[in-house]
Amino acid sequence: MAGRSADDDRGGTVVTPSAEFPPLEPAEVDALRRVGAHWRVGAPPALPVDPTLDRYRNRPTPGRFSRLAPIALFRPAPGAPAGRDGLVAAERADQPDSPLGRRLGRLRRVLLGPPLASAAVLHERMRKLVALPVLSSDLLSSVAYGPEALLTVLVLAGSGALGLALPLSAGLVLLMVAVGISYRQTIPAYPHGAGSYLVAGDNLGVGAGLTAAAGLMLDYVLTVSVSIAAGVHAITSALPGLTPFAVPLGVLVILLLLAGNLRGVRAAGNLFVLPTYAFVAAVLGLLVVGYLRAAGRGFAPVAPPVVPATEGLGLLLVLRAFASGAVSMTGIEAVSNAVPAFRTPEWRNARTTLAWMVAMLVVLFAGLTLLIHLAGLVPRPGETLLSQLARLTFPTGPWYAVIQVTTALILLLAANTAFNDFPRLLFFMARAGHAPRRFLHLGDRLAFGNGLVALAGTAVVVFVAFGGHTEKLIPLYAVGVFLAFTLSQSGMVVHWRRHRGDGWRRRALVNGVGAALSGLVLLTAAVAKFTEGAWVVVVAVPLLVLLFDRIHRHYRTLHAALALRPPSADPAPPTAACGPAAGPPEAAAGPPGASASRPVEGEELPQELRHLVVVPVVRLNRASMRALAYAVSLGRPTLAVHLAPEDAEADRFREQWRAWGDHVRLETIVSPYRAVVGPLAHYLEALHTAAPELVLTVVVPEVVLRRPGHRLLHSRTGQRLRRALRALPGVVVTTVPVHVVE
Repeated sequence: MAGRSADDDRGGTVVTPSAEFPPLEPAEVDALRRVGAHWRVGAPPALPVDPTLDRYRNRPTPGRFSRLAPIALFRPAPGAPAGRDGLVAAERADQPDSPLGRRLGRLRRVLLGPPLASAAVLHERMRKLVALPVLSSDLLSSVAYGPEALLTVLVLAGSGALGLALPLSAGLVLLMVAVGISYRQTIPAYPHGAGSYLVAGDNLGVGAGLTAAAGLMLDYVLTVSVSIAAGVHAITSALPGLTPFAVPLGVLVILLLLAGNLRGVRAAGNLFVLPTYAFVAAVLGLLVVGYLRAAGRGFAPVAPPVVPATEGLGLLLVLRAFASGAVSMTGIEAVSNAVPAFRTPEWRNARTTLAWMVAMLVVLFAGLTLLIHLAGLVPRPGETLLSQLARLTFPTGPWYAVIQVTTALILLLAANTAFNDFPRLLFFMARAGHAPRRFLHLGDRLAFGNGLVALAGTAVVVFVAFGGHTEKLIPLYAVGVFLAFTLSQSGMVVHWRRHRGDGWRRRALVNGVGAALSGLVLLTAAVAKFTEGAWVVVVAVPLLVLLFDRIHRHYRTLHAALALRPPSADPAPPTAACGPAAGPPEAAAGPPGASASRPVEGEELPQELRHLVVVPVVRLNRASMRALAYAVSLGRPTLAVHLAPEDAEADRFREQWRAWGDHVRLETIVSPYRAVVGPLAHYLEALHTAAPELVLTVVVPEVVLRRPGHRLLHSRTGQRLRRALRALPGVVVTTVPVHVVE
């Protein structure tokens, strides 16, 4: 359950709609065959209604559950063999039927767009020119506050210490190049993405992988908070009157980013392309004009204003300044996490994009730091260094406003990098069982909506708690990201030593240098900034790792509890209760005198009832086997229904069903928009409309958990289905519980 799938071994992407439906292991398939061999129910009775909804003959008329004919909500699966073909749910099958639900659905469509079919997942990839601004917005925007963070620490030792900014910046450039090359090696080695989490977990152990994941998760949350805080600060630097509204403005921007990303990867990418490129062009223009003016005075640096020292100049202060300036590197791992989001060939396009990003980062960071030094600027409250440099370089004209607007935009949109990577990280963790499985779900716009909402909600809490102040959030920033950097690069050293391909020593050396430099920054930030707020991250990381381990333990216990257990001996022969199931097909026709015209809820005698038992089956485990056994034991015609997000998963499930023995008629419904409750409810309505004299008994397997906290780790599909069917007469929903004792 926690291992990698076959897609991993092939090097392809595993971000597919079918990730919610993991295939059975070979041992489970063998157990399934052995269980099926002991099913002794005789020939299955004839079904009283065509499960294909009689699509080739009489079409059902509209019913109370829907104004449209239910048959129109489904179509035959293409290329399916006659007699056993599946159905494909139309987009309308997930539309609500209440007036309020329809209005909310129309509003959702306006805000987020129409749903995308599962087959469109390949078209939602990004080309390099789109991926570059989407994934580099965090990295490139950090140059707007990275040099200032470095100088803010140095100036504590007085203006005389500002001369150390250039050698420290040279060291940071070396760190950027080393880490960039290291991640460039990571991409082809791990082309399925997941970055530091997967690299550290594969090579250093599960604990190291979870530690890297915890660091990355904190980094992504802080990326949103810091980026929004810095962007709002850029706005209030130009418009001081908006300072009292900084916190509400930041929360509003986070919500807008959430809405934009819920529209899907490609739609969100198109929204954020122009601001990033505009910022790069504006800063390059600032550098060109600034250096031309510096050349006019022979590149002689302007003496900075005298600033009294508040701390002594020592090694600890220098290391703190270096660690503060290292926040300019946050986001450098974004490409390695999002390799599956690129167009094919994914790893090659991702590696090229990363090279462009690092080159642009080095040019902008080094150029701004040196120009600030030549201009003799020092940090001061109320205005950013970039704003001071822009005022000095462009004293007249609209160019200062252009610099501030583009800076504010990219800082506000830099959080989009986290919105791309945080849900993907949760996806990989959920696939391994270390995060709730609901994070595997792709929404109707092929976006990880649950992960996006979790990130936005957490970021809003952090942003409001710290009052939107960048200087309060920066000390928390470097620890988590450089923890992930260090573990990832250390894991790559182990990876090269294990595989020992051509040039493995050179590659291991590159990753070793990146790990050493990242570890130095990590230790410096954790020690020097511990009392300034870094203690929060130091404490939060082990707590998160403990939480991930408890989640994995719960899923492991659940998997063991639901695993099929083949009978060791021949079970007893079927009892009389199962007799009708083995009867002739005519038994399904119902007793004489049963009136189809009588209202379905008007029967008073047992012989007046005609039954069809429907069992929704998600995965063939002990819970579904128990539900099927219960349904067949009722001695009534039984139909199993499986909803799949795409044809490949439907075909795979049918193979598993045949391996079990095909003891019950199965109908598969492909739901290309990944909805479950809506298509299933409409399918049951269609069956009932085709044969209104039937009583449909829906048998839903349900896992019963004793601990309330564990219920949050599971979806409540049975309850949602029961609510959806409440208005439909003639449908009975019954639950077959499977109790899990932990």
